[in-house]
Amino acid sequence: MTRKVHCVVDGIDTDGLDFPPWPGAAGKRVFDEVGKPAWQRWLAHQTMLINENRLSPLNPEHRAFLEQQMLKFLFEGDTARPPGYVPEG
Repeated sequence: MTRKVHCVVDGIDTDGLDFPPWPGAAGKRVFDEVGKPAWQRWLAHQTMLINENRLSPLNPEHRAFLEQQMLKFLFEGDTARPPGYVPEG
């Protein structure tokens, strides 16, 4: 049976994540409060941040930046694009 959560991003009851997607307290919070659709939108935004800012998920400073951006995106509604970002198409 699929685990259900009340997604704080979308404001609806939806399927929860299968496991905490990030280590520590941030991952636990996301696991407890974010649904799969919102998490998929974050992953797309994270990919854009990694590409536009030339980040390496292996770099501890870059991971800290990504965690900060993840929390802003999911819990504060901040979806700012990097300076100079131009969407494809």
